[in-house]
Amino acid sequence: MQLSVVILNYNVQHFLELCLLSVQSAIEGLDAELIVVDNNSPDDSCDMVKRKFPNVILVENKDNAGFPKGNNIGVAIAKGAYVCILNPDTVVAEDTFIKVLAFAERQKDLGIVGVKLIDGVGNFLPESKRGVPTPWVAFTKIAALYKLFPRVSSFGQYYASHINENQTGKVAILVGAFMIMKRQLYLDIGGFDEDCFMYSDDIDLSYMALKKGKTNFYFHETTVIHYKGESTVKDGTYMKRFQEAMNFFYKKHFRVSILFSLFMKIGILSFSIIKRFQGKDRKHKDKDHFILFSKNRSLVESIESVVQKKIDFRDLEANSLLLSGVNHSISGTEIILDNHFISFKECIAFMELLKSYKFTFKILPKNTNFLIGSDNSNERGTVLKIEYKMHNMK
Repeated sequence: MQLSVVILNYNVQHFLELCLLSVQSAIEGLDAELIVVDNNSPDDSCDMVKRKFPNVILVENKDNAGFPKGNNIGVAIAKGAYVCILNPDTVVAEDTFIKVLAFAERQKDLGIVGVKLIDGVGNFLPESKRGVPTPWVAFTKIAALYKLFPRVSSFGQYYASHINENQTGKVAILVGAFMIMKRQLYLDIGGFDEDCFMYSDDIDLSYMALKKGKTNFYFHETTVIHYKGESTVKDGTYMKRFQEAMNFFYKKHFRVSILFSLFMKIGILSFSIIKRFQGKDRKHKDKDHFILFSKNRSLVESIESVVQKKIDFRDLEANSLLLSGVNHSISGTEIILDNHFISFKECIAFMELLKSYKFTFKILPKNTNFLIGSDNSNERGTVLKIEYKMHNMK
């Protein structure tokens, strides 16, 4: 078997369903398997997988075993030569695995491959590629110096600024939302360290691959959505956990120095000051304009009854140009993409193309009754249930 995709899930049923739909499309034609490890979700995640994805291998843990252990359980039963560690709040393109595996096969001493990640409105996620978080590098991240002084190369090491987002290259650290590697390497490393704190498990795994003499890569030729707001809120607790994660990493691989502790304290103070000026509460823009791209006009009434706004319908049957007629000047616009007629790859490309216009997006996954998306990477996403008859669908 060529590939095993391992998805660790906890309590994100609808995002998991969207993810599984995208992965199913992406592994068509490949010798691949899909494994979901559920960490005792209180929602209906497991029932949904059994009902809608009978070919998925489902592991139902009796407790929340955590990210490292949960993934280790999945990889232990995997049969693929390669494994992909994938978050449940992601959407892959139909050709993502084909492209990444072809790239991986061309490399010598392959470590881990990561891809270009974007959030729910098309913005590039800088953690797609990172450097080793030495005390100084960690400080530049936690104090947001890379944002304040983007042209200073020494401040950009945490996010591997030596290569840009549209350039494939060697990097040290990759993010656990999407990692592809040979299964044997994962086992040789020992998998994710189950003693890891949150935010250090993927750093540790990446670094362990480097210590094995392998090379990690950021691969930009495919893009994956990561609705990261489902698991990450940038607040004081986040900063504390980040410090704990760095402490764990240094204790395991280096040593915790007085310099590190000083850097972390200064960084957290800087973060607090920046947050005070920015304000803790983000104001949400009202969504006044909704555009639905579909061939199913009957969806209009169903969605209007939920959003309580008029829907601007763009008939894909009559107009194959996805961008045709979109007024870029209208603020508060939300675009709804019907996955029955628009591929995941097209959805992703559309979001990237329009990211500068500050639109928001929802996807109607095929054969579902909900719209799903996220307006920014710091807050949980939104799921809107709709009622409609699934007729005339592709």
